Amino acid sequence: MDQQRIVFVAFEGFQLLDLTGPFEVFQQAARLRPGYSCETVGPAAGLVRSNSGLRVHADHGIGDLDPRGIDTLVVAGGSGVDAARTDPALVAWIAAAGATARRVASVCSGVFLLAAAGLVADHRVTSHWSRDDQLRREHPGLAVDTHPIFIRDGRVWTSAGVTAGMDLALALVEDDHGREVAHAIAQELVLFLRRPGSQAQFSVPLWSAQPSTDPIRAAVSAVHADPGGPHSVADLAARAGLSPRHLQRRFTAELGVPPAEYVERVRIEAARRALAEGDAPVATIARRCGLGSAETLRRAFHRHLGVPPSDYRDRFRSSKEHA
Repeated sequence: MDQQRIVFVAFEGFQLLDLTGPFEVFQQAARLRPGYSCETVGPAAGLVRSNSGLRVHADHGIGDLDPRGIDTLVVAGGSGVDAARTDPALVAWIAAAGATARRVASVCSGVFLLAAAGLVADHRVTSHWSRDDQLRREHPGLAVDTHPIFIRDGRVWTSAGVTAGMDLALALVEDDHGREVAHAIAQELVLFLRRPGSQAQFSVPLWSAQPSTDPIRAAVSAVHADPGGPHSVADLAARAGLSPRHLQRRFTAELGVPPAEYVERVRIEAARRALAEGDAPVATIARRCGLGSAETLRRAFHRHLGVPPSDYRDRFRSSKEHA
């Protein structure tokens, strides 16, 4: 069988899991369906220090690895990417390898190296949410969307950071060998079923700030204690001891989102947990979580997560069911 060469690019200060997570996914795939050959390349062969201090041995240096003949090029991200993209030899090698590879991929801020190499011009890309402003500012020609965990645009695949690289790698394997193989790898690595690329990067603890005053903290606590309860602006204002107008203004100032949006997102999080952990019908979950009807829940999932509730349940069913 012809070998599909998967080459991972590392550099000083790369994010360790950006490389080792996807690498392990492809190695598991190679055990199930022989054909993948995984290699690492760095500015020079030998030990490359990650941003956590742990070193990884690069099989090759860019000076001794022919950039031609690579099936999939995967570029890690990490705090060292800003220095790495000023290395003309490394950028030139990535450009040459990416020009002939069947697919090019980046994890997290690795997209900056792909951009420096001219491999993502006019493409839709993603990265870690914290790099959104920088990516838009430095590369205005890109269609940047840091909401999804990964994006495929033609032969260019980009992902958010760290564990999202494993989702990206599972998607690449699924593209080659089908969902059953990707599912088997997810089970072996004790992962949830592969998250779709449209899955949002954020959950409740990350998409809003924390309340800074007791009145707003009381309102927020009430929402989390009973997502399906009555949480109109008037209800929350009563719990906070404020007028509805004052509550609306202070809530938005402290948390960065208005009360109604916050309540909807908390309810969606509750519905996500219920779908993944139980067998209740979607309509029942919608009522319990305060979203009213199955159709309202479906629209909310599409708006915030990009997937319908049924698909979410299929992909996130508790791993104990697959033991």
